[in-house]
This record gives sequence, C-alpha cells and structure tokens, in this order.
Amino acid sequence: MASMTHRVLARVRAQVPTRILARVAAGPLAALVLSGCAVGPGYETPQLAMPDHWSSGRGARAEVAPQLQRWWRRLGDGVLDGLMEEAVAGNLDVATAKAKVRAARATYREQVGALFPQVTGNASATRGDNGGNVGSGGDVTVASTYGQYQAGLDASWEIDLFGANRRGVEAAAYGSDAAVDDLDAALVTLVGDVATNYIDARGYQARIALARRTASAQRETAALTRRKLDAGGASALDAANAAGQAASTEADIPELEAAYAQSVHRLSVLTGREPAALTGRLERPRAVPAPRLPVPKGIPAQVLTARPDVRAAERRLGQSTALVGQATANRYPSISLAGTLNTTGTQLGDLARGSSISWSFGPTLTVPIFTGGQLKAAQELAEAERDQSFLAYRAAVLTALEDVENASVSLGKQRLKAGRLAASAASYREAGRLSHALYGAGSSSFLDVLTAERSLYAAETALIESRVAVATYYVALNKALGGGWDGAVDTTTPVVVDDNTGPHFARLPASAIQ
Repeated sequence: MASMTHRVLARVRAQVPTRILARVAAGPLAALVLSGCAVGPGYETPQLAMPDHWSSGRGARAEVAPQLQRWWRRLGDGVLDGLMEEAVAGNLDVATAKAKVRAARATYREQVGALFPQVTGNASATRGDNGGNVGSGGDVTVASTYGQYQAGLDASWEIDLFGANRRGVEAAAYGSDAAVDDLDAALVTLVGDVATNYIDARGYQARIALARRTASAQRETAALTRRKLDAGGASALDAANAAGQAASTEADIPELEAAYAQSVHRLSVLTGREPAALTGRLERPRAVPAPRLPVPKGIPAQVLTARPDVRAAERRLGQSTALVGQATANRYPSISLAGTLNTTGTQLGDLARGSSISWSFGPTLTVPIFTGGQLKAAQELAEAERDQSFLAYRAAVLTALEDVENASVSLGKQRLKAGRLAASAASYREAGRLSHALYGAGSSSFLDVLTAERSLYAAETALIESRVAVATYYVALNKALGGGWDGAVDTTTPVVVDDNTGPHFARLPASAIQ
C-alpha cells in the first residue's frame, strides 16, 4: 500500500505543472507569515497595591519568609504526619481536582490542534452490473459488469489571520495553569482539614479523660460526705449536692464521646475510607498537639504567589482576557485554504498506474457583513466576564490578606488566653486540694469543696479548649499563608482505566432489552 501511495504522488508531480506546485507551496507560507497578526487586548498580571507589613506584627522577625514546607510537622505528632500522607493519596476532592487538571491539559492540546492543517483520507470501491439493454434491432446485448475505485486526500487549513485560534490556545493555557492551582488549593484545604479534625479529636479525648477523672474525684467526695452524714458531721443537703455534681460531670461524657467519634469519622472520610476506618488507630489517647511558635508571616505581597487560590484567580483573569481577543478576532475576516487530491480507476491496481487524477486547491475568504449584532454582543459578553474575573482576583487577594490578619491576631490572643487559663487552673487545683483537706478535718463547709471542684473542672476544661484553639489557629494561619502539600502529586493516571476499547460487539444495557 505504501509503494502504491508513492507511485500515485509521483504521477501527481508528473501531471501538475511545477509553477502550480510552487504557488501551492507559497500560499501556506505566505499565510503563515500573515498569521502573526492578532487583535484584542494583551494580558499582563495586574499590579495591585499591597500593604508593606502585617498589622498584627512588625519588625525583622515578623518579615521572615514563612516556613510552609510540611508545616504540620512542627506540631510534633507522628500519627498526624502519617494521616497527611494517606489523605493526599486517597482524598476524593483531590482526585477530582487531578482529573480536572487532565481535562484542562487535554483542552489545551485540542486548541493547539486547531492551528495546524487538517488532512483526511478517503477511499471507495464500487462494483456493478449495467443489466441487459435491447438494441434498435431487437437484439439483447450481453450484460456487463463494471468497477470503479477511488482514493484521495482532503486537506484544509484555517489561517489564523487575526489570532482567534491562537487566543483560544492562550486561554486554554491559562485554564490549564488555573486547574493546577485549583489542585494546590484543594491540597491546602485538605491538609488544613486533616490537621484541624485531628486536633479536635485529641481535644475531645483530653476532655473525656478530664471528665472521667473529675467525676471519679467527685464520687469520692460524695462517698466521704455520706460517711460524714452517717456520723452526723454533714447534712443530707451536702450529700445530695455531692452526688448531683458527680452525675452532672458524668453527663458530659456521652456528648464528648459523640463529638470525638464525629471527628474520627471526618478524618477517615478525608483519607478516602469508610467513616469507622480510623477508630481503632486513634483510640489510644494522645496529648493535644502543641505547635512551635511564633509563626513567621513574611510580607503581604508574598500571598500573591504563595496562595494557590489567588494564583488561580489571576490565571482565570488571563484566560478571560484571551477570550476577549478571540471574540474580537471573530469580527474580522477569516481565510481558509482547502485542497483535494483524488485518483480514480476501473481496477484497484490502476490507482497507481492507469488512473485519472484530479486535484483542486484554493483559498476561501469569509467576511462577517451582517450578523444581527451577535459578534459585537459576544465581544461585549467576553469583556464583561473579564471584568468579573478581575474583580474576583481582587477579592481573592483581599480575602487572603484578611485570612492572614484574622488567623494571626487570633493565634496571638489565644496564646495569651492559654497562659492565663494555665495559671487559673493551677490556682483552682491548689484551692481544691486545700478545700478537701480542710473539709476532711472538719474546718471547712462542703460548700467550699463544691465550689472548688466546679471551678477546677471549668478551668481545666477551658484550658484544654484554649490549647485546642491555639493549635487550630496555628493551622489556620499556615493555611492563610498558602501552606499545603509540597510533595509529588501524580496527575497523569486516571481513576477509571478502560479496557477492551478497540472494535468489539456492543452490549445493550438490560433496561434497553426489556
């Protein structure tokens, strides 16, 4: 077949004059030179006014570049580190974002293909019988068969005279970049959610343990009160208050256990598994992670490149700007080149030897004279959507700055609160010890013991919640600064792998057969 093709092309060169071939070759070359023209706005990244420093901190220390690489490791919890690896590998939102990256890259390649000539081949074979024909003398002619074989090529090329196709490629390139940034943003959200739910789970475990310890101590106090009641050293009111306080503390435990279970279920789903998958693994209590502080924040301008959601918004602005150029180019004339080459013979072997060859080549000019204002409206639509993208970019920048400021001030104030609560818990712990000693010696009333136990339980609960909040605000600050996953992420492997995709008999679904 290849040798036949070479022979056909040789016959074409022999039959077509050299000057015509030169014109055919010169046409696309000239068009390629002319296709460097483009209309519409060119895109440049907007220069937005940014503050010189964060309001929540100034000085050399505050302007040190953020340490965002694997920032969760500064929480000092190996179990959390392992969960991060599993979540990145199994999370469904991340998998969806990776599929969108593949789709965006495929769209880009599809747009690039529009810049090149399109060539298709065709072939046909006809075999027939002209039947019997009665002659003028009444004689019947002998039936004869005939055959016709045809092969050819069709080629077309839309010359990108005013850059419409190249603007489409440009828009697709920006869209591909935005999809990658969206993947990074999904990873930022993921690692933040994993860390936050893990901190919550450890916090609930700490509060459950505190409630059980406190309830056990209160039960001992109630037993002491009953003994004193039997000995005539306490009233029935004191005994009832002691038993009621212990029961009230125990009543907190089921609610805390439910909240803990929900955090574990969320962690399991974040790793792409069933809700109860991590129950046994996290059952052993661990301390609430304590981050290493302070957190360097750098300068506000760094969020423009560190935050993937900001980068994605900027890329989409570039995409919408390119689409304005494409809509503008559609209002200009367009030129396309089309050519055909056909060879026809009565025998299959004649296609390379005794066939007749026909060809055609020429440009087509299309000028939009009257379209009812549709092309102008399409351009105005693209311009309005570009404005929306610009405003979305500005909003993303302002949101990023706000997130950093909020998380920074919350972390700083919560650290102060945790310090005060630690001192408060220590004082109430000492007050509880003294009240129990005095009550046992008969030098104090049960009301002092009751008050001391309530105050200590409330102070220690508030201290645990504050430590959870400190770690949570630490997570929020790193997320606000753009800290996500900096390891390798495979975006090339599809989730669903098809097999038997070649020609085969199709099977109808059962619903179609019924």
